[in-house]
Amino acid sequence: MKEDIRWKLIAGAGLVTLSLVLYLVHYLLFHDLHHIMLFGLHELAFIPIEVLIVTLIIDQMLESRERQQRMEKLNMVIGTFFSNTGIPLLALLVRADPCIGSLRQRLVVRDSWRKDDFETMKTAMKEYSCGIAIEQIDLEAVRTYLLKNEDLLLRLAENPMVFEHESFTDCILAINHLTEELKARETLSDLPKDDRAHLVIDFQRVYSRLVPEWLRYMEYLKTHYPYLFNLAMRKNPFDESASVIVGKTA
Repeated sequence: MKEDIRWKLIAGAGLVTLSLVLYLVHYLLFHDLHHIMLFGLHELAFIPIEVLIVTLIIDQMLESRERQQRMEKLNMVIGTFFSNTGIPLLALLVRADPCIGSLRQRLVVRDSWRKDDFETMKTAMKEYSCGIAIEQIDLEAVRTYLLKNEDLLLRLAENPMVFEHESFTDCILAINHLTEELKARETLSDLPKDDRAHLVIDFQRVYSRLVPEWLRYMEYLKTHYPYLFNLAMRKNPFDESASVIVGKTA
């Protein structure tokens, strides 16, 4: 930090010195102090406008572009997560939700969906109390699956870009916590009732965070990458008839 400040002070002093030297050369060549003073005052008067242009307009444009580039990279990271971990995990949770029948068809995203449709479903999911019937989940299989993807999940949690997306960060942390809970148990069979109830809460936490992120991901694909959105529709975990084979229903 000190070296950075020192470099800036040296650069600033150098530029001021160069400006004074050039004014001196101008005076020695033309001996016109009046013109130098007039020109200097003119430049000084223009400084506030330069500051306005550079700091408030150009800087904002560059910052906006940089923010957009960061979001593009972040959405690529989110896409990797859903392709490798998110969608299979969501499909498992949907199958274990005894109350999803009322919402399943509404979550079958179509190519005709618009922004209002996505917003309506995001609102509906905020009001929906996600339930999990843990007896319908193969806990050993889930533990094996999450441990297989543990490195990816940990890298996502450590990625600085992910922290800019608070809700996605919460989702990843919830999944990592569930992974730790399952990994900490020597066996997942014949668990006490209270322990199973505790795991239900962990599963519900993941489920309630994963669905809204999936909706945002689908909306992003539809807006920016229609060909990826087409495949994502055919892999929709809420669509019981979904098939990656075009023209075929499951």
